[in-house]
Amino acid sequence: MRDPKDIRKSVSKSYTRAVEKAPAEARSCCAGTAPKGIAAALAGYSREALASLPADAVANSFGCGNPVALAEIREGDTVLDLGSGAGIDLLLAAKLTGPTGRVIGVDMTMAMIERARANAEAAGLANVEVREGIIEDLPVEPGSVDLVISNCVINLSPEKPRVFAEIARVLKPGGRMLVSDIVAEGLPKEIAENRHLYSSCLAGAITEKAYLNGLRGAGLTDVEVKDRFVYDATQIEAFIGSELNYTESGSCCCSAPADLAKRWAPRLAGHIASVKVSARKPEK
Repeated sequence: MRDPKDIRKSVSKSYTRAVEKAPAEARSCCAGTAPKGIAAALAGYSREALASLPADAVANSFGCGNPVALAEIREGDTVLDLGSGAGIDLLLAAKLTGPTGRVIGVDMTMAMIERARANAEAAGLANVEVREGIIEDLPVEPGSVDLVISNCVINLSPEKPRVFAEIARVLKPGGRMLVSDIVAEGLPKEIAENRHLYSSCLAGAITEKAYLNGLRGAGLTDVEVKDRFVYDATQIEAFIGSELNYTESGSCCCSAPADLAKRWAPRLAGHIASVKVSARKPEK
């Protein structure tokens, strides 16, 4: 396995390039690649919700589901978003917590942090704070959060047990978690070890069973899948192609991911899913 620091560095570079490249570039790099923002429109966000946000937050969303939809955010909650990106879920959560609530985003990519802060300001939301950090070592006080959300980020971590432990650490007793993420069964070595597909939320995915057991092992209870969307072959091919397709040097690497997608999509059909997972920290 590659060094976790190297994986995080590679992922951060990939997302920096994705958020900084021009829209025309995003559409022309690979034939059939969906424009940025398509993922948000297809991942459970209503048109009304998207219309209420700054366009930049929507255009630069790389999620796989809408965790806010099932999170039952209450007025006055303190909400933590792991890997908050350009801020789409931060902003939706901030509207629900209201002025008496607080929403904290944590991201390791400065380009994303800057976008999220600018989008919160553009939305006129004063109850949003974005902190630089990694989700394996959250810059958040123990027992200070009512709700943890995340959108297709934990799969990117090379040290998922640390992430699960951090979720348990920062939650208040009785606090809850609702995350959207990608899980996969039987990923072939060619996919699992492809660094381009790691950044596209596929190569780092673990099985649903391992995901749930990891949360339980961290001391969380009531762990369950609240919603599941299983990808078919066409969706898997589009999913891989619509994500990050750039090499470390910034040049287009379309052929490798595109070829892999066409070759493996039929065999991976039914084995990759977007899930919404909930859990709770026990009361003292």
